[in-house]
Amino acid sequence: MFDLDDTLHDASAHIFPVMNQAMTQYIMDHLDLNEDDAHALRRHYWRVYGATMKGLTRHHDIDPRHFLHITHQFPELEQMVVRSQRLRHCIQRLSGRKVVFTNAPMGYALRVLKLMGIEGLFDQIFSVESSGFHPKPSFRGFARMLSTIRARPQDCVMLEDNPEALMTAKRLGMKTVLVSRRMHKPNYVDARISNVLELTRTTI
Repeated sequence: MFDLDDTLHDASAHIFPVMNQAMTQYIMDHLDLNEDDAHALRRHYWRVYGATMKGLTRHHDIDPRHFLHITHQFPELEQMVVRSQRLRHCIQRLSGRKVVFTNAPMGYALRVLKLMGIEGLFDQIFSVESSGFHPKPSFRGFARMLSTIRARPQDCVMLEDNPEALMTAKRLGMKTVLVSRRMHKPNYVDARISNVLELTRTTI
């Protein structure tokens, strides 16, 4: 199971700055907050729930589909995606079923995977809509994903840049791989790699 943003590709380089500003602007427009307060609220909900959307839907009656549609448009996405020429070959070499498990909306996920040239390599794309809007690290989102793909946790390996999501995965019984350039490896992480391309050289 692969997370998408900052796992399969570098979203922090160009996409996340634009996405974060779009989310802050959405909060300003719909909750009548100034920019500083909207930014702080966005960050707060991301820390508490793992996704800004979750806090907005739970506490402010925001429609998650509308929020995701407005904040994931990216007309310049083709120029924003950081591509790797070796990624397709790396994924093809891996055995077993391959699933993308992302907190992003389906339309955005499919666009990114197509731009990266790897859209046909996965058995399932499990988006935030697929989770019933229970994004990682929610146990409910994980449970729905496992039920959908008909897999046992102990048969799964989760690759993620978000440690909180890996904590949930480990509690469920999955193997966990942290994708991060930071050297720290929490005790619930089985392996740490700095880039997904290292996966074929990693023993889990």
